[in-house]
Amino acid sequence: MTDPKRNSILCPQCRRLISRDEAVCPHCGLARPGATWKNAAALRGIFDGDQLIRLVIAVNIAFFLISLLFNLRQIGLSMNPLQMLAPENLSLLQLGATGSIPIDRAQRWWTLLSANYLHGGLLHILFNMLAFWQIAPLVNREFGPQRMFSIYTLSGVAGFYLSYLAGVAFTIGASAAICGLIGAAIYYGWSRGGLYGQAIFKQLGGWAIAIFVFGFLVPGINNWGHGGGMAAGALLAFGMGYTEKRPTTFLHRLIFFACLAATLLTLVWALGSGIYYRFVL
Repeated sequence: MTDPKRNSILCPQCRRLISRDEAVCPHCGLARPGATWKNAAALRGIFDGDQLIRLVIAVNIAFFLISLLFNLRQIGLSMNPLQMLAPENLSLLQLGATGSIPIDRAQRWWTLLSANYLHGGLLHILFNMLAFWQIAPLVNREFGPQRMFSIYTLSGVAGFYLSYLAGVAFTIGASAAICGLIGAAIYYGWSRGGLYGQAIFKQLGGWAIAIFVFGFLVPGINNWGHGGGMAAGALLAFGMGYTEKRPTTFLHRLIFFACLAATLLTLVWALGSGIYYRFVL
């Protein structure tokens, strides 16, 4: 007789206890959760939402530090908190800032993705990462880690594309992607209903209003990016569904791996081209 303890595993996606022989995880719908490659230590993190959230934050911090190192002697040490530890625009441009300037003048369309991982100062990245840390776990819990990351990535690209169409010359930051998560959460709360859904809808709706009020009061905020990201997040949430209504499917995983591959390739390219233009050319 098979020992049930030895035949039990934690689902690599939702981390709930299941049988290794399950064809589909009964909790999150992951196909073949007991497959060896899905439980490999090197790959398990991409199915773990908490690790994925920490990874996104780590990459944002890494690129912020790199942008500072690009102009170490000219780091902004202004007493203005909005300009504290601010990389120069040239460094940000070389590392993949987006907008009509890099796209129209250099055809750098890939910056629609890379700009999501760049920030213009200490408070900029601090506020964005704190917001991401609060909102991403909610979207991860209700949509699963793969849909969460896809919404984050595609919403950021959509938000920056809308701001490009609106003529924004130069823009960076994770806020368009974060607004995508907010849009997805608002859609979830509205669609699910009930006390829980209404609470999420009201709370995240309040966040959305506060973001737009702040954007109109403070100069230099990319409201087009915020609005485009939020709308894209809601549309993506509607199209992909959330876990209660639709378990994770092969198409969801395909979109996730495409977003993951595009992000890795784009960031490697951004770093390589940035080093080339900064220190070699």
